[in-house]
Amino acid sequence: MEELHTGYELSTTGLVCRDLRGELLVLKTIIHNNVSSPFATEAYACLEGTKLRISLGVQSIKLMGDSKTIIKKCQTILTDKSVIGAIIRDIQNKKSCFQEIIFQHIHRAVNSQAHRLAKDVLDSGETSYLMGEELNRHSFASERRWPRNPD
Repeated sequence: MEELHTGYELSTTGLVCRDLRGELLVLKTIIHNNVSSPFATEAYACLEGTKLRISLGVQSIKLMGDSKTIIKKCQTILTDKSVIGAIIRDIQNKKSCFQEIIFQHIHRAVNSQAHRLAKDVLDSGETSYLMGEELNRHSFASERRWPRNPD
């Protein structure tokens, strides 16, 4: 997941959903209006990633993002009292929908596909949800395997 924040008016999220083998399942982009900060946009990206996995019926997930702050807030069970606390609580409330949920920080360079999606939606102004045949025709079709991170 990746977010781009352009100020108080507009921000975007790009989600790249893969299965356990690294195969590309879904690409989704979202435009957010009136989001107050980059942290809020990152938190919304994490929430949208969680909701996407729920809609796909996935029981075990790993959400990866490049904001250490948001990942740490999602990992904790403590109540977050910051400005983005309500978004973090929404994410934490959805944890019970999964058998296993892991929040992992990744470096921005590893998050390049999601970043490119977020930038594309910012440029085009159109959200998207691609899977199946539509996904095969997308420019990411040649990049179907996720580069494995060493654990």
